[in-house]
Amino acid sequence: MSLGILFGILREGLLGEFAQAHASLPFGTHYPLQTTNSSMRIKLLIGLMLLSGSTFASDAKLKPFTSDGCSAFPDGSLEQRQLWLQCCTEHDYAYWKGGTYKEREDADFALKACVEKVGEEEIALLMLAGVRVGGTPFLPTKFRWGYGWPYPRFYGELSQEELRQVEDAAKQARGKP
Repeated sequence: MSLGILFGILREGLLGEFAQAHASLPFGTHYPLQTTNSSMRIKLLIGLMLLSGSTFASDAKLKPFTSDGCSAFPDGSLEQRQLWLQCCTEHDYAYWKGGTYKEREDADFALKACVEKVGEEEIALLMLAGVRVGGTPFLPTKFRWGYGWPYPRFYGELSQEELRQVEDAAKQARGKP
């Protein structure tokens, strides 16, 4: 089931029935959400089950590592066309495997530091802004956080099995058995 359908179920189930249940209340009155409509509860339960099942699926298979360089950004300057490409490749590796929000933040700031090291402080700030906005795991892009895993894959620590898959894929990429 797509994320859009899931959000539609939740929106219609939660907001639609909340609005119906509280439409006759005086403006500005705040009451706790109470509804006797069991269909709303069922929709919410199904939505949460689908969301948690797709997010924490332990049988998810990691795709081989790929890098598109600096994605929609140049790999270097006009004079040195691959000046910060290695920075982007290392950043892509972190994004490919995914993980926690803190790990994403660390990867983004490591990219910024790497690009600053090659002498491009302004470019580093632009790239940081780009990855902070565009790298969200909530969009089905080819450069999202955790793009090596099936979508949707949100923030969270990798399981032991997932870490093993990352290690095996890294060995294969280096040509080791």
